[in-house]
Amino acid sequence: MNTKDKLTALEKKWILYDVANSAFTLLISTIIPLYFNSLAETAGLTDVEYLARWGYAISVSTLIVAFSGPVLGAFSDKAGRKKPLFAATIFIGAAGCLALGLARQWLLFLVVFVVARVAYSLSLVLYDSMLSDVTTEARMDTVSSHGYAWGYIGSCVPFILCLLLVLNADRFGLATSTAMMISFAVVAVWWVAVSMPLLRSYRQMHFLSDNEIAAEPGILAQLGETLKDMVRKPKILLFLLSFFFYIDGVYTIIDMSTAYGSALGLNSTDLLLALLVTQFVAFPSALIMGRLSRSVSSEKLITVCICAYFCIACFAFFLAHAWQFWVLAICVGMFQGGIQALSRSHFTKIIPPERSGEYFGFMDICGKGAAFLGTILMSFVSQVTGRISFGIIPIALFFLLGLVLFRLSIAQDRA
Repeated sequence: MNTKDKLTALEKKWILYDVANSAFTLLISTIIPLYFNSLAETAGLTDVEYLARWGYAISVSTLIVAFSGPVLGAFSDKAGRKKPLFAATIFIGAAGCLALGLARQWLLFLVVFVVARVAYSLSLVLYDSMLSDVTTEARMDTVSSHGYAWGYIGSCVPFILCLLLVLNADRFGLATSTAMMISFAVVAVWWVAVSMPLLRSYRQMHFLSDNEIAAEPGILAQLGETLKDMVRKPKILLFLLSFFFYIDGVYTIIDMSTAYGSALGLNSTDLLLALLVTQFVAFPSALIMGRLSRSVSSEKLITVCICAYFCIACFAFFLAHAWQFWVLAICVGMFQGGIQALSRSHFTKIIPPERSGEYFGFMDICGKGAAFLGTILMSFVSQVTGRISFGIIPIALFFLLGLVLFRLSIAQDRA
């Protein structure tokens, strides 16, 4: 590796937060829905009711983030505010994760889950907006890809510990609920501990000047000006609309995959191991995407990823056997990190760095904040038709619409 390709100390510390928060992401995709399924079964809920209530909980949390993300982002664009706000979201999220192990009733569990997931999502708004502070524009694709890559592989450390504990609870003389409680505690401690290097070293380099703050005396005025700026720049607006649809599909697949497979009657062990394979496949795949971005434009790579996800959604419609879920997990791993990392760096390049908090707040509306639409539609269609696989249809359509809008955004450079 050339010296210019080596990661700086600050870039490495920024990447570490992807490792820190990805442990909670993996928990959401695997152990949490399975544990909720056991609580739902104890309460007498059917498989369809379980899937619907899990989807609604995810939708509520993402809807809260959709409204609060831009406000928090705008507030963080003032000098010296981003770091303490970032720390607060980490500690609240970790405390919520710890509290999940204490909930024994399905409704209380979902309430605590919503709080933890909101804090986690808001931390990502601030974290993503830090990219322009820790690296240069020329290195953004590479650094962002490293973040997702090491996040995938690093999160496997606490996950494997938790998985071994849960699957072998009887051998350790533990009740399943106790094993779950310990697992939530392990992830909470990991989240905080691995975040500390960035919290100690980060300095906010881009922020609004005193003149800009004086011209926009309130948060709402600041947000209003940002919205006007996006309207004046169709490239940004079209990208956000595109991102709304294609990343909505990506996050819906992440959030609902384990619940979907479980509702189809797949073995819990197969589900967990297949999703672990996704993490290992995603690690080299994200690094490859980052390396490819040096010679191939991020626009072309994102286009390939969207097309691949459309094919994945079509395959998921026919999912019925455990081996098919393994194939699905591998395919998702090949493109999941790339589409997320390149979207993050692509957006960072086209926005003003001093307003990165606001813009990433709006991006979160079109990303995790918009995922409420995908999870609600998937839950609603499944519930109305009584066919779980039918819930995949609107997700596939999201990828098609996202592809069209993304190509229109790119076309603005030639207009």
